[in-house]
Amino acid sequence: MTTAQFVGVAGGLLGLTGGIVGAYFSIKNTNGPKERAFVAKGSVVALLTVLLVAGLMIFLPKPSGALMWIPFGLLMFPAIKYWNRKQENIRQEELQGGAERQ
Repeated sequence: MTTAQFVGVAGGLLGLTGGIVGAYFSIKNTNGPKERAFVAKGSVVALLTVLLVAGLMIFLPKPSGALMWIPFGLLMFPAIKYWNRKQENIRQEELQGGAERQ
């Protein structure tokens, strides 16, 4: 195995580990069951999206693979904004629902 291959594999494993740890703590730090389910589903969607884009970047002929960064980059920011807004709405609903029950 060459140094470049080793660094590529190590970087991929490090990124995957970071994603798993981040997803775990995101799910762990939720406040209620609806929020937890939303974050768990969102984590799976994010993982599948990253794997799809990475796969397309690897297997599409050049330069088409590299061009996958454009839609990924443009769609990532609105997706994060949507995710955060939706999660906050769910959190507020659960807090209000809990206050009404007491």
